[in-house]
Amino acid sequence: MIIIPIFFQYFFPYLINSLFVRAIISFILSIGIALFLNKKMIFWNDKKKHIREHIRDIGIIGQKEKEGTPTMGGIIIIISALIPTVIFSIFNIYIIILIITTLWMGLIGFIDDYIKIKYHKNGLSVFGKILGQIILGIFIGTTMSFHKKIFPIKELSHHEYAKKHFYKKEDRFKTTLPIFSKKKEFNYTYILSWYNKQWKKYVWIIFIPIVVIIIISVSNGANLTDGIDGLTAGISSIIFVTLSIFTFLSSKKIYSDYFHCIYIPNIGEILIFSFSFLGSLIGFLWYNIYPAKIFMGDTGSLTIGSVISVISIILKKELIIPILCGIFLIENLSVIVQVWYFKYSKKKYGIGKRIFLMAPLHHHFQMIGYHENKIFNFFFILQMILSIVVFILIII
Repeated sequence: MIIIPIFFQYFFPYLINSLFVRAIISFILSIGIALFLNKKMIFWNDKKKHIREHIRDIGIIGQKEKEGTPTMGGIIIIISALIPTVIFSIFNIYIIILIITTLWMGLIGFIDDYIKIKYHKNGLSVFGKILGQIILGIFIGTTMSFHKKIFPIKELSHHEYAKKHFYKKEDRFKTTLPIFSKKKEFNYTYILSWYNKQWKKYVWIIFIPIVVIIIISVSNGANLTDGIDGLTAGISSIIFVTLSIFTFLSSKKIYSDYFHCIYIPNIGEILIFSFSFLGSLIGFLWYNIYPAKIFMGDTGSLTIGSVISVISIILKKELIIPILCGIFLIENLSVIVQVWYFKYSKKKYGIGKRIFLMAPLHHHFQMIGYHENKIFNFFFILQMILSIVVFILIII
């Protein structure tokens, strides 16, 4: 149910029926809330000095200037995104999933940030973070596999779109595969049915772990990328624009068929959530670009990565994540490769060697001598290119 003020319902009744108008209003409202709350939080921290970032000395020029910057701005990102969503969206299973994702990962990130600030420690353990992500992944994977309102066959069969498609129960496990398939579709049931057709009913055994891996990868990738002013917020803003467009295309029978997007009934309401989240990111980015006046902390970065991965899974676009979230992937891989090669070289040669001057990758560029503002601009342009590449691969 939409919670729209009586004034708007009386003078602008078309708001209830217009998804696009509701999305635009949600976007504007979320920006306003984010700008207001971020300014208040920065002012409050300047006086109270309670929620301050403690910078670990890693030898990067300019890092000491960041000491004491207000953090946990992710709380404001979450609030700014959820308020317009609750007010202007019609609640369905997809909106509920995204709200739960936001609150759950926001809680995990908040605990991590709280430990860092309160006790001056490294925060929540790696196991603690991953356990939280695994629990979320199991919830998302199970819901997508078994909930009756996910990809409803009965509802699809009444659309004209169904004349070109024969829907089966296992079609809920379809996803977009833009590179190798002529139909640009892949069904997870193929993994089991090629050996034994009876096994396709157990496809959830494969699907749920895939969902867990995706959520862990993207969430941690966003977390690792949050090491330069504005970087995670800026990159994520472009990703949310991309996912918003895919949401619109997937919600319309004609557009989804023409642009090779899987049609999903009732998916349009995600547009309200994604526009609200986009607005909250832009409002936060206003104060987070160099020189940052506030940091998002793990409360923001873990939540952002999880939300991006879950929207991609709902839209059946999770297999394009390695391209769409390519920067997050590279940041993840740079850390993995750095740690692996250090351990390997130490075992073989007795001396640990490094491939990069420092990991994640953005710190490597800082150590070379690039200013973080230039690194931000480079990654921002790269993300726009990656989003365009994703569109080309799917549409053509």
